Amino acid sequence: MKWRLIAVAVSLIPFLLLFTFTPVSPADVFSVGPIPFLLSVSAVMVRILLQAYRFRYFINHFIGPDYSTTLKTMNARIAGEFVTQTTPSFIGGEIVRIAWLIKNGVPAGKAAWVATAEIIADVFAGSILAFIAGGVAIIGGGSFIGILVIVVAIPTFCFWFLVVILSANRNMQLPKFALRLINKFLPEERSNRLINSTNIALADLCKMSRENFTSFNSVKVLSVGMAITFIAFAFQGISFLVLADSVGHHVGFFQSFMATSASTALSTLPITIGGSGLAELGVWAYITNISTIPDLTDVLNSSQLSVIIAWRIATYHVPLVVMWIALMRITIGKDSIANQIKSKNFDNS
Repeated sequence: MKWRLIAVAVSLIPFLLLFTFTPVSPADVFSVGPIPFLLSVSAVMVRILLQAYRFRYFINHFIGPDYSTTLKTMNARIAGEFVTQTTPSFIGGEIVRIAWLIKNGVPAGKAAWVATAEIIADVFAGSILAFIAGGVAIIGGGSFIGILVIVVAIPTFCFWFLVVILSANRNMQLPKFALRLINKFLPEERSNRLINSTNIALADLCKMSRENFTSFNSVKVLSVGMAITFIAFAFQGISFLVLADSVGHHVGFFQSFMATSASTALSTLPITIGGSGLAELGVWAYITNISTIPDLTDVLNSSQLSVIIAWRIATYHVPLVVMWIALMRITIGKDSIANQIKSKNFDNS
């Protein structure tokens, strides 16, 4: 867990560099005012809560309505988001949610399916918005940022599209190179146990895929999940809109929506933790509609840089506190995963 705290600290480095080497100061950043800042935080918290509700919605339909309380389920989703936001490419949160589901008695295949359904909703909705944002930018003259956003979004979209197709038609197993890596770094008994359990979970996941992708009701559930995701991303756009308007940068809702969608796509590049630096650069590049590779001085001297930094603090660092509290609730609280394991061991003894 300590490295997560280090990751949060590292995400502050771009801001420290900007304050040191550019005309932007902390006073400039917070010139947006407390009310717009709080409105921006509120907008992104609505996004986070909508994604947490989507998690609950998928569990109700794919596992059962009486599985757990809405509050506990949404808390687990928010806890997993802390891990997502402190790793490159936004990965890892699914592991927390799958572990929470399994420790609460859900079969591994069903738990993996719920996590996969969330990924499908995020990736497909995010990719569609990225393609739209890229197309709008190209039409508006921002050929560089438009093409870049589309190129970045294509591999992720294609990968998960293939996963959907393959899992619905055949049982997937760990690839040979993964088997070699596991056998190389783990003892034989442990590696065999890990490989077998993973392949069983993958087989169960593929079985769930076949059952759900051939069911009209399940496809409808996934469609509703994607609709919730689109609405959640719209609130991400609002989070930037209120800050930009507060300092006189009237970007409009659609442009703000497209800018944050483009920013999210660029943030998935496995370069920085939580997309730090990439998210800010993506918003700046989109709202300035760049058509060529930007010069560093253009970025550092931009009048919009201070509001972009304020937006990043409001939509990333402040929500991380809420996510951290949620993570602590499921790791050290009375309903934590560890305590549930102890309780099960006691019951079995």
